[in-house]
Amino acid sequence: MGATYHIMHGSQAIASIDTEGRCTIYHAPFLPYNLWLEECQNGLDTQFHNLANFYFWCASRMLTLDRAYAKEILNSIGMAQAMTDRERAQIALSYHALCLTDIYWVKESTETVTFAEINLYDNPLSNAFVDVSLRGRQISITNSYLIADDLSTGGTFPKAWYRENDGIVLLKDGNADAVERELLASKICQCFSCKQVVYQESIYDGLKVSKSPLMTSAAYSIASREAFEIYAVNHGLDVQAYIDQLDAYSYDMMNILDYLIGNTDRHWGNWGFLVDNATNRPLRLHDFMDFNKAFSQYDTLPGANCLTVPFSTKMTQLEAAQKAVQRSGLNQLAEIPKEWFFGHEPWWEMFCQRLDALKKLEP
Repeated sequence: MGATYHIMHGSQAIASIDTEGRCTIYHAPFLPYNLWLEECQNGLDTQFHNLANFYFWCASRMLTLDRAYAKEILNSIGMAQAMTDRERAQIALSYHALCLTDIYWVKESTETVTFAEINLYDNPLSNAFVDVSLRGRQISITNSYLIADDLSTGGTFPKAWYRENDGIVLLKDGNADAVERELLASKICQCFSCKQVVYQESIYDGLKVSKSPLMTSAAYSIASREAFEIYAVNHGLDVQAYIDQLDAYSYDMMNILDYLIGNTDRHWGNWGFLVDNATNRPLRLHDFMDFNKAFSQYDTLPGANCLTVPFSTKMTQLEAAQKAVQRSGLNQLAEIPKEWFFGHEPWWEMFCQRLDALKKLEP
């Protein structure tokens, strides 16, 4: 006999789905943006798509296998190296599909566990698991509710959530060069008026890492641009028009700063919306983040292709930044000292060229 799962938003059940794909929706406005379900008890096509969509959504809440040390993490929790969405979904379901980007989770209909008992905001993190995430070490994990802290971080650089006395932080490694890029880019961005994640230097296991605070909470979640695209397609929304109306300023500053720091990794998975958990509606774009690929393709003035624009639109990072300055201004708060670029003088020269190109367009 198959299982029935309850898809939870905090303490509220918003939908249920069984292993045949039969679905009941209790609160449609609170469904995850990247999960499309339809109620149908006997339509085999609809049931198939419901189950595929559910497994895809669960799979998106665990690490991808290209992430550093992914195999070590999976081995440490006694899981096979999953290849399909269904296999990855089973891994996510083993820890209730918890993550630190939102308050969604999943439980079987027969379970009595509550969000208060297992949510990752109020319950201790397993700091021991950081050794696997950042260094690839083999350890034994006994509390499956806590492995999600590391399985919920996307990307290919080693990273781990870590609880300090004043809250949860994200530690990111990769190599000394990636950490240095992120720290320098973060300092530069702080010289402009923009809501952003601040990265600071820290030490873990004797090596330099970047450290940043958790931007989500029980009150506020984040939803990626990628996730919102699924919602938009199913609801007939023009996402770019929606963003322009919701928070054009933050969108413009993201394009300006990505151009200035030469960030070529602003794919749709690492920017998106800050969501009010009380309503499940976006409030604004979430804080600007993720700079460890800054100063890439940094030898020409136009920069790389801009990744934040719709797929049908083609423009360089320079063109996107110019358009942003014309609409919202440059909004520089402080001068950037040359000494920050010590050892990277070519970066300094290109940064100055790019900044000058935008200053000419200030209203």
